[in-house]
Amino acid sequence: MKKYLAVYFGTAAAMATFQKLEEKVRKDREQTGIAAWKKWVETNKKAVTELGSPLGKTKRIDSKGISDMRNEIAAWTVVEAESHDAAAKLFINHPHFSIFPGDHIEIMECMAIPGM
Repeated sequence: MKKYLAVYFGTAAAMATFQKLEEKVRKDREQTGIAAWKKWVETNKKAVTELGSPLGKTKRIDSKGISDMRNEIAAWTVVEAESHDAAAKLFINHPHFSIFPGDHIEIMECMAIPGM
């Protein structure tokens, strides 16, 4: 089995729209989303090797120093699957974009470091 990193993305516009919802509607959707996410984890528990987490604010470090920045990365999870396609199929209808204001999920293989 190979390991795959799932990176969850959400646009600033989608989050802004979500934040504009009436508070009760937003909180209800959050609770529904969390319940659906827990169900997704339970359904796929054999494949989920690292639960991951939501991600906070971003710092960029380059040759000029450290700066604050924004990107669309919202969270991550690691799964094991027989193939890249099989890993991707685990996320069809995921609550990240079916309930939450997420935009998409990208799946990439976690490659071995050569010589390690």
